[in-house]
Amino acid sequence: MNREFTTWTQGQGIISHATSTQQRVERLVDDLEVRGICQSGAALELFKAADILCNMALWLTVHMTYAKNVYLDGRPLSQTDFKSTPEGHTGGALNMVPAYIGYLLANSLTGKTRAWMMGQGHCVAAIDAVNILLGNLDSEQQQRYPLTDEGLSRLCQDFYSYKIDGNGRPAAPLGSHVNPYTAGGISEGGYLGFAELQYPHMPLPGQALVTFLSDGAFEEQRGSDWAPRWWRGEDTGAVLPIMIANGRRIDQRTTMSQAGGVDWLRDHLTLNSFSPINIDGKDPAAYAWAIITMELDLAAQFESIKKGLSNYPVKLPYTIAETVKGFGFPGAGTNAAHNLPLDGNPALQQATRELFNLSANKLFIPQEHFAGAASSFCQHDRQQRPQEKDHCLRKLQVEEPRIPGFKQQPKHSDVSPMMQLDEWYRDFIQANPNHRFRVGNPDEMRSNRMNLTLDTLMHRVTAPEAGVAEAPLGSVITVLNEEAVISAALGNKQGINLAVSYEAFAVKMLGAMRQEMIFSRRLMESGRQVNWISVPVILTSHTWENSKNEQSHQDPTLSEAWLQEMSDVAPVYFPFDGNTAVKCLSQIYETRGRIAAVVIPKNKVRTETTTAEADVAIKDGAVVLSHDADPQIQLIAIGAYQLHQVQLAATRLRENHIRCSVVAMVEPGKFRIPRDEFEQAYTHNSQRIGEIVPYCANRIIVCHTHAEVMTGVLRELDSGASNTRFKGYRNRGGTLDVFGMLVANKQSWVHILAESVEVIPDINMESIFDPNELSALHGKTSFDALTYGR
Repeated sequence: MNREFTTWTQGQGIISHATSTQQRVERLVDDLEVRGICQSGAALELFKAADILCNMALWLTVHMTYAKNVYLDGRPLSQTDFKSTPEGHTGGALNMVPAYIGYLLANSLTGKTRAWMMGQGHCVAAIDAVNILLGNLDSEQQQRYPLTDEGLSRLCQDFYSYKIDGNGRPAAPLGSHVNPYTAGGISEGGYLGFAELQYPHMPLPGQALVTFLSDGAFEEQRGSDWAPRWWRGEDTGAVLPIMIANGRRIDQRTTMSQAGGVDWLRDHLTLNSFSPINIDGKDPAAYAWAIITMELDLAAQFESIKKGLSNYPVKLPYTIAETVKGFGFPGAGTNAAHNLPLDGNPALQQATRELFNLSANKLFIPQEHFAGAASSFCQHDRQQRPQEKDHCLRKLQVEEPRIPGFKQQPKHSDVSPMMQLDEWYRDFIQANPNHRFRVGNPDEMRSNRMNLTLDTLMHRVTAPEAGVAEAPLGSVITVLNEEAVISAALGNKQGINLAVSYEAFAVKMLGAMRQEMIFSRRLMESGRQVNWISVPVILTSHTWENSKNEQSHQDPTLSEAWLQEMSDVAPVYFPFDGNTAVKCLSQIYETRGRIAAVVIPKNKVRTETTTAEADVAIKDGAVVLSHDADPQIQLIAIGAYQLHQVQLAATRLRENHIRCSVVAMVEPGKFRIPRDEFEQAYTHNSQRIGEIVPYCANRIIVCHTHAEVMTGVLRELDSGASNTRFKGYRNRGGTLDVFGMLVANKQSWVHILAESVEVIPDINMESIFDPNELSALHGKTSFDALTYGR
């Protein structure tokens, strides 16, 4: 080849090019020129620029960990230039520098801005360092970190500064993980393993997503090897996974490394329908070659499927980037590389300071050389493409869904809320043919009464079974792994999503849900728009109706955990009949950026509302179902089965001339004491609470969850232990029926009545209960003998 190619092959600074990489790049440059995408001269200039950028980004990354002052003339740092307490996930960040520059290089070579996501979010220093050197920044970082000594010094001082502003939030637009200020960032990457589960569901046709993964995270979540089962070119763009295989976790080798390393991984990937390729993970050119090659390979496979020459699953391209942890700096390949690779503190030890300066000098590029390299990467206007900070998954554009009406069930009829919701959801699907649907399902769609939805969307499989609701282009992602199915829903941010699970096992979804919710909330706090349609997570076959299945199936943990998150982005709903269930979901789909936990019965319960009452219940978070003048006691129910028992208790009270009020609460979080201004804008103030839930001195609150959780949430309605009693799940269960569960947890109408009598002054218990009921209440006879309300 020409002299420019020969010059590039010699490398730059710490970057060298393996013979295999040279051969691959030579063929790639020729191919890009033949296809009219990039002239060979321009391509080679970009490859040389990538080497320069990589050295300088490695240089800045190590300064972010150790230094508080940076000098663009490359002078050695003195003792006072170092942080007294260095911090940073340095080894992983150093590994990410050539990977991210390789991604930018691929985009520059092809004139195409691909999306990116990084599963190992703690490596964010690499992303910030490269973005700042290239000016690929959102306004907050652009203003705070100009490419000057002062700007880069401020960057280093902000990194792990721990400073907070007057509102108790981080003061700097920088973090230890990807955050809303990270240009192009779409996921914190704090919960390792979820990027692996989400990426096959993310880009739309015509888009491409580069996903950076780690061999440490490979151990974290089951399901990343199922990606070829889900990818379909008809509804999904190019997905380009790259594992950075450095062989180490925090304090030891990865299990993969112990089991046989990259050779073992290649065999594993091949068995699971991947097409693995190995590259030099220390060379940005190798990453660029891999990204372009994987995208072409996947497009060719899809074209073959369209022509009927092959079938799904594709052999999904997958790059293994072999490297050593902390490449480019002392300590590489050791446990120390994870955080602080130097053996000592440069601020305290002269020998360590000298080692830092010597090692950093090997990475340094004079500014006059670096500026030209940076300029060659910043040709977005000429190429008529967005900057990487504005890639398609960061700047989502999602059309508003059409919300159909629904068939109201008559009041007092017995209907399965899940069946009523299923009928509406089928209509919802048909009303939105231009949206990509994903339903995450851990195996129980029919048991959970979602038959119409399943028959409309179908299980996604590669080889459908006759007579079963299966199809290659099905939109129901079914696998016995809650993390994988919730990730399918959360990954599809350009479409419409739903997850349906047994309540007890949905708690395994919590980490994935929480990571998405936190990132969404922080985007909102920073003044950014969140454009993905909110995602309902239906918890059914729940604690109370799973009474027959032992206590492992009787667990309200997810709804309780979600109640403790911020209500404006993590609402929790307890619709108590079919009308409120449908209204609840239709409202969720009208909002953006929320993940809602919705606890819905699947068995028949009494319809308690008209359409108007259901509207009030969902809009206000509660509805008054009956209210006597000057009530002596108010019964508040949270949950369908709780409401049924409350209604029975209210009937008995009224039979005994005791005035009462019955309130069905759907969204307790609306009534909480707000914890910040965003939640305050979402919740009801004290005056509004009094309008929705009429004041009563004495209250019994009967809830689906543990009582202790709801006691904290509903402090505004709590008038003290003597006057307000909370009744919830008491960790009692087994092989029971529904009434048995209610009795075991002291939530039956009998127990509600007994609590009411204790609260209301001057009421004689014997006047309320007959002898058999009293005997059962005192544990002398079985509740099975009671017939009232059964």
